[in-house]
Amino acid sequence: MTKRIIECVPNFSEGRDLSVIKKITDTIELVKGVKLLDVDPGHATNRTVVTFVGEPELVIEAAFQAIKKAAGLIDMSKHSGEHPRFGATDVCPLVPVSGISMEETVEYARQLGKRVGDELGIPVYAYEFAAFTEKRKSLAFCRSGEYEALPDKLKHPEWKPDFGPAEFVPRTGAIAIGARNFLVAYNINLNTTSTRRANAIAFDVREAGRVKREGNPVTGKIAKDANGEPVRIPGTLKKVRAIGWYIEEYGVAQISMNLTDLTVTPVHVAFDEVCRSAESRGIRVTGSELVGIMPLKYILDAGRYFLRKQNRSTGIPEREIIKIAVKSLGLDELQPFDPDKKIIEYMLDDKEQKKLVDLTARGFAEETASESMAPGGGSVSAYVGALGASLATMVANLSAHKRGWDDRWEEFSDWAEKGLKIQQQLLKLVDEDTQAFNNIMAAFGMPKGSDDEKAARTEAIQAATLNAMEVPLSVMETSLASFEVIRAMVEEGNPNSVTDAGVGALCARTAVLGAWMNVRINASGLADEAKKRELLDKGEEVARRAAELEQEIVQLVERKME
Repeated sequence: MTKRIIECVPNFSEGRDLSVIKKITDTIELVKGVKLLDVDPGHATNRTVVTFVGEPELVIEAAFQAIKKAAGLIDMSKHSGEHPRFGATDVCPLVPVSGISMEETVEYARQLGKRVGDELGIPVYAYEFAAFTEKRKSLAFCRSGEYEALPDKLKHPEWKPDFGPAEFVPRTGAIAIGARNFLVAYNINLNTTSTRRANAIAFDVREAGRVKREGNPVTGKIAKDANGEPVRIPGTLKKVRAIGWYIEEYGVAQISMNLTDLTVTPVHVAFDEVCRSAESRGIRVTGSELVGIMPLKYILDAGRYFLRKQNRSTGIPEREIIKIAVKSLGLDELQPFDPDKKIIEYMLDDKEQKKLVDLTARGFAEETASESMAPGGGSVSAYVGALGASLATMVANLSAHKRGWDDRWEEFSDWAEKGLKIQQQLLKLVDEDTQAFNNIMAAFGMPKGSDDEKAARTEAIQAATLNAMEVPLSVMETSLASFEVIRAMVEEGNPNSVTDAGVGALCARTAVLGAWMNVRINASGLADEAKKRELLDKGEEVARRAAELEQEIVQLVERKME
């Protein structure tokens, strides 16, 4: 299951006193599980943009604590700056990153807004996707007149806040809390030094396009509509802002873009469209630059897009897909592109936490052979299952590239993606099985002096025992799913690799039967007889089916070898 991650980008109305900013960001970092990614203070704007990510519940807790801290440190009655603002925490958007929908993110934004209004007494306007009315989707509308307009605005019913009091709070002002899509700052490099030509390309692609001129498209008179407003020729890309500029540091012109909704125009679509426009003007794109960070999904989407353009399988490891994206987009032209520093999910990965799946093959074998009771048969079963799925995926990828089978690449690419998904799930279960064992040991180690302690210990033991049955059962079910891919590769895949698929079937059955042993031995400690029977019945059926499928596939392999 994909981890649920949201990003929060609060803007605080303080950009000059770094000690105030530090106190606010320290509050964010006190919430365990939240990662502070960026702090960007601006002196002229007197504003600081903070970026942090984590699981939704943790993020909204950190956001609330930061808003509370800012309310105590920033006095809006004394604030001035170039950027529009109406509150100490001026705006606080939540952004879905992975494993969570916009609808769910909206609910979290509204939860945060209600808590800020109720507990801190700050007027809250819900904006963008979290808005309750069409007008309030616009941040500019919510913030119209800025801080100075609040005393009068709050007297009118149409300006009643969505949460909190309809009263002017001089110290804190108001706050806009919302949900929006991920925004990416993205620059595309050109083999020209001409800002004018770069601007022409930017006008071709940006949503706002360019103004229409009568006669000469460059020097002609600007065409006006019936209301006297300039007529515009829209660009080719929705949800894109763009301008051309010259970067003296690199000696090239760039198209500087803000992709305001990656679900509408992702990075690879913007890149290819700029390539088309540049080529039509005799200019070549040489690479591009990601400013800041982005979610994993969108870099993977780019890699898969370019792989499909080459008629190549997309069922390859994640890091390989990222490498294709980086090279295809030229993201490493101006400076090295480090996925661990540019992709949100990789930045969140706890590098200090020891994981079995991160060991070398030798390291895993030696760790298993050590005096420790874990990893044991459960983790090894999951790993053997992952190897079986890996073999099936390998055969699918080899089949996609087989000479003479060019028209079947997509068929085998789909199989490879299925196999890879199963492999990735089984690799997660390698560590989950060991964690399940550790949880049982921790539960048995709980104090058992008082009646309350005994009850808590018993409850923890039962919960850990149930989990210790469910994890290997998940290994069984996931490994069973791999037989579909394995069989397809025996029957339809590259005939030169039929025995590789056959070995995959042997691995899959070993994984199922090994995990089945763990399910049964842990069942003895479960007091809930009905749940125990349910899990054992399910496991017995999976084990039976796995044995049948393995036998059928091995017989198919034998016939193909004759």
